[in-house]
Parts: sequence; structure tokens; C-alpha cells
Amino acid sequence: MSSEDQKPEGVTPSRRRFVNTLSTVAAGVAASAAAVPALAQQAAGGNQPAPGAAREAAKRYPRPPFPKQDQPWPALASKMTPRPDHGETTYRGSGRLAGRKALITGGDSGIGRAAAIAYAREGADVAIGYLPAEEPDAREVMQLIRDAGRKAVAIPGDIRDEAFCKKLVETAVRELGGLDILVNNAARQQNNNSILDITSEQFDWTIKTNVYAVFWISKAAIPHMSAGSVIINTSSQTAYDPPEKLLDYAATKAFEVAFTKSLAKQMASKGIRVNAVAPGPVWTPLQLAGGNSPEGREKFGEDTPMKRPGQPAELAAVFVTLASDESSYTTGHVYGVAGGGGQP
Repeated sequence: MSSEDQKPEGVTPSRRRFVNTLSTVAAGVAASAAAVPALAQQAAGGNQPAPGAAREAAKRYPRPPFPKQDQPWPALASKMTPRPDHGETTYRGSGRLAGRKALITGGDSGIGRAAAIAYAREGADVAIGYLPAEEPDAREVMQLIRDAGRKAVAIPGDIRDEAFCKKLVETAVRELGGLDILVNNAARQQNNNSILDITSEQFDWTIKTNVYAVFWISKAAIPHMSAGSVIINTSSQTAYDPPEKLLDYAATKAFEVAFTKSLAKQMASKGIRVNAVAPGPVWTPLQLAGGNSPEGREKFGEDTPMKRPGQPAELAAVFVTLASDESSYTTGHVYGVAGGGGQP
């Protein structure tokens, strides 16, 4: 034992011991600091774009006029010109949703696909619902989720069917081992000049997809959710400023705003948060499968202050933020992402 160790109590430690202690503490802090990014990267998956990729991509996002194009319903992102950016090469995660389990309807393309990619790169396991005709797009998303090191679950079917909506939730819960994030994103949108052009069959199709399915899926999911869980509904700026040619669609998006605010009040005591996102014009397959007129597609987004449509990837961060624990005091709110136009 050294003479320093034999000093009586109350005697100030020597400079050597003080320096040695500081060195030990500093080494521990440095090791912990080095481990944090590694852990975050592991939680988010190791396949990440370089920092700044999203900023550079935004500088090059396409502006109208767009090429003339048309697709049958429901349309595929893989056949769009130009192809939308869902964050495939731009979204970089940081472990904000590590260990979470998410179900996203309409997760094969558009905003739902962007959310699926972002959630996986933030560390969540993801199940997506989609129509069987959208299988080519869905396969791409499945691979992107797996590339992020997360579990991917594909559940094809038609959400106009209540039985399938229940099966959708049950399958997601079983395959993921639980459920704590639900994104009601799938939608039907058709452009019509007049109410006289909308058949009862068409109206029913839109209402079943955009209203009934949101109700059925949320109702089926809530019993599986605990405090800290989240429901996010994709509404639209058309809920606040409805275009004359999207009569039925805009009405359903207004429903989703009211549904979100009311359900948020019901779920607050259970610790389940409910919010919505209201996008402006976003470059998705909806526009090419009857959601816009041929003339409207060519100049899509030019009436926004940014003079272009948004890309799905530009909404991903909002869906991540609303799903993350950082938004623990946010419920019953509607977040607008509209390029400077629209409401809220």
C-alpha cells in the first residue's frame, strides 16, 4: 500500500490521485459518448444515407409541367414519371422509434411508404396494408424495411371490408408481437366536375375507404394499445379548403379531422395520443388514377408558394415526430405540410 493510501481521514488527496481519478472518469465518459451513436445506429439499422442527402435532394425536386401520364386505379409509384422520393436514398434515422411496432395502411406507396421507410430506419418493426394490385410497390417497401434491419410484414387486402380490417390488425399484432403505432393513411380520391357525376357506387367506395376503414381499424387496434401508443390519421388541406372537384374526398378528410380531435379526447386518459397530418399537394399515385384531371396533373403543385408539389419524403419527419416520445404532450392536433399554402 502506498503512503498516499495511508493518509489519515480528512487529509486532501494528493495531486496524483486526483489526476488518476479524473482520467478514469474521462475515459468512462468518452466510452459512453462513443457508444451512443453506435447504439442509435444499431437501433435505426445500419443501412443509412449520408448526412445532408435530404437537403441536397430537395434542391432538385421536380416542378411542373409534368409529363402526360395516366394509370388505372390504384396506380403504382414504380410507374410514375418522375418517380416520387419516399426517402429511399435520403431519409436518415437516429433510433427515435427503437423497439416500436407500427401498422401503416397504404404503406406501399406515397406518404404511407415514406412513413414506413422512416419508421424502419428509426428502429421500428413495420407492417403495411395495401391492395393486392399494389404488390410490386409493396415488395420494394418490404425490402427497404429489411435493409434497415427491421421486421417487415405485408398484409394485402381491401379495407372496404370490415372483416379484413379486423384481420389486418390481428395479423399485424401477431406478426409484430404487439402494436403501438397505427397510421391510417390509405385513401380513395377521384376528380369529378359535379355532384351529378358522382354515382352512389363511387361515393360509397370513397366513404368506405376513407371513413369506415379509419373507424374499423382504429376500433380494432385500440384494445391492443397501451399508454404511450399513437394513432396518426392522414387528413388533407382539402378538409379546410375543399376544391370543387373533390367533393366526396374533401368531405371524408374533414371527417378525419373531427374524428382525430374527438378520439384524442377519449384516449387521453389511457395515455394513447391521436393526431393527424394534413398534406397539401404531394406527388403520389393518387394523382394519376383519377385523383386529378389530365390538365391538373401536368401543372400539379404550381399554385403553391413553393411552385411545386411536395414529395412523400418531405412528410416523413412529421410522422416520426408525432409517433415519438418527444411528442408526449401532443394530442388532438392537425399538422399541416403544404408548401406554404392551405390550412391548418
